[in-house]
Amino acid sequence: MIVAIDGPSGSGKSSVAREVARRCGLTYLDTGAMYRSVALACLERGVDPEDAPSVAEVARTARVEFVSEGDGQRVLLDGRDVTAQIRTPEVELAVSPVSANPEVRETMVALQRACAASGDVVAEGRDIGTVVFPSAEVKVFLSASPEARARRRAVQRRGGNLATGDDVDVDAEVERAILADLVRRDEYDSSREASPLRAAEDAVAIDSSELGFNEVVERIVALSPVLAARSGEARS
Repeated sequence: MIVAIDGPSGSGKSSVAREVARRCGLTYLDTGAMYRSVALACLERGVDPEDAPSVAEVARTARVEFVSEGDGQRVLLDGRDVTAQIRTPEVELAVSPVSANPEVRETMVALQRACAASGDVVAEGRDIGTVVFPSAEVKVFLSASPEARARRRAVQRRGGNLATGDDVDVDAEVERAILADLVRRDEYDSSREASPLRAAEDAVAIDSSELGFNEVVERIVALSPVLAARSGEARS
């Protein structure tokens, strides 16, 4: 079974997809981490993220892997743990042109499909339901207002955990900077030629601006009798 969750940056796709996978006994596929890993590799190798041919070569040669660890998952780049490094502001800025590169997307899509071929997965990204897995049994387009997404990203950067309701105070200036970057990223992702951000025609739209984390997860699980049954079995 494949569950595809798409949506803009900061909409909570990763946290929600991870929890849906945990509750239903599926494998979590963080496609965004793949593009972020390529972006990090470019920065480390001194490759300009706008240099399309060179970036495509980095994507073809970089080895991106996921390793399960308890209820979490670590991201490895060429054998190194880069789970924290791929979430830095520097990578955030570099990942847009990297992910818009058609050759990079071709390489990553092939890797994503190979990962899913071995079992049931919950995959999240921006083109999962439209390009990567158009036949996914469950498709969700998860969104939220830019302001709500900026707040969540700021809380996460300060160490808060929205999944558990662990909120923290954030700097208003930092939050404004994150908001500006999210708006920029939305425009870039929605207007790029290669796999632009858009909802699949048969995707269920969920606006999480006013919803709690568990409410979003439960709505997705309820979309499929199979997911609901798996979730029930895991709790019993």
